[in-house]
Formats: sequence, C-alpha cells, structure tokens
Amino acid sequence: MTVISASWPDSEHNINAFTTTRGDGASSGPYQGLNLGLHVGDDADAVATNRQLLLSYCQLADAQWLNQVHSTICIQAQRDQQLVTADACWSDQANLGCIVMTADCLPVAFRQGKRIAVAHAGWRGLVNGVLENTLTLFEPTHTDIWLGPAIGAQVFEVGSEVREQFVDSQANTITAFVPSINAGKWLADIYQLARLRLVAAGVPLARIYGGNHCTFTEQSQFYSYRKQAVTGRMATVIYRT
Repeated sequence: MTVISASWPDSEHNINAFTTTRGDGASSGPYQGLNLGLHVGDDADAVATNRQLLLSYCQLADAQWLNQVHSTICIQAQRDQQLVTADACWSDQANLGCIVMTADCLPVAFRQGKRIAVAHAGWRGLVNGVLENTLTLFEPTHTDIWLGPAIGAQVFEVGSEVREQFVDSQANTITAFVPSINAGKWLADIYQLARLRLVAAGVPLARIYGGNHCTFTEQSQFYSYRKQAVTGRMATVIYRT
C-alpha cells in the first residue's frame, strides 16, 4: 500500500500517522483504487475490502470511523465498531486507530505523549474551530501537528463570504487569501489558515509539519472532490502500537 507518511520526527511512543493514496484497491470506475468512503456511491463490498486492506496494513483490529458533517465535534475513539457523527476523534489507547476521510479537505493529526487525535478540517470546520476544539485535549506548546494532503493554495477558490468569516474570527488570516482571476473570488491557502489558527491557539510554529501536497493537481495520487464530484475518499490514520 502506498501512503503519505507524517513528516514529523520519530516518536518514542511508536505513534504512526499517514494518509492513504488512490493506490491499489478493490474499487473501480470513478472510485478506482483504494476508496475508503462508504457514503460516495461505491460498491459496499469493494469499500469493505479496502477498509480491511487498510487495517491489515496497520496491523490493527479496531479503528474509529466517523460520519463527517463539517462539525467541530471531537469524540473519544471506541472499539465497538459504531459509526459516530463527528469530525475529529482522539485516543490514548494502544492499537486503536483514529481515522478521518478527505478528498480536498485538510486532515490534521495531533500527538502529545501517548495521546493522539485526527481532525477533518474543511473550511467550515476550520473557521468554526474544529482544530481548536481538538486541541483542548492536549497541551498546545507540547503538541506535534501534521497537516496531511489537501487542496493547494493555487486552486482552492472561495467566495468573499468565506474570506470574511475567517478574517472576522482572526484578523491575521487575511494573509492566507489572494485575489483570484475571477471577480469576487479568492484563492485560499488552507494550510496557512490552519497554521495561523493553531499558532494563535498556542502551538509553536516549529511543531507544525506537512502542508506540501495538492490533492486537486496530484490527481493520479489523490481523490479530489473539486476535480471530480463523483470520486472516492482517502483516509488519514493515526495510531499507537
């Protein structure tokens, strides 16, 4: 299985984090490869096979999957296989995976000591505080953050109303927007928006890693909802062995 591993330093607590790629999997058609989303119209058996491939790769029996709704809710991961509506999850248990799915939105992994978390941060989750809400479970100054693959700043076009929401909630986020060639539109740097908000919440910039992929332009490697509305989902996984 081909994955994009977290670019933070090795952990003394055997913490692993990565984002999957389209790679090899059981899905076909617009979902070709390792689609891990059950909610996108793919064959359920193919997705089940792909999810088992993922867990086997991690050598995990248990993982928390989420029903993601662009909320700020962060729940504690459980081993009961129940699907929970939330956009982030955390754990301090060994051999229990925390998972979010994305296809342009930003996946963000957290670690401090033996505690881990992962959050799904589209622009709505970002501006409403999903990262800050997840961070309340950690000591910000001692937390490592990894920004997984998301849509790049050259292609993430948003309306003025999105820019205004960010700037109203945190003035310096204005630096993460540049005018688009399309009137009334802006190009947003989702990685920079995340960094600015995390730093404002107390995370040292030196502890924030990643942020160097574009799911939209690297389509052979990633699913992109903006590129192709009917498509699959990658998973970002964090777990401690």
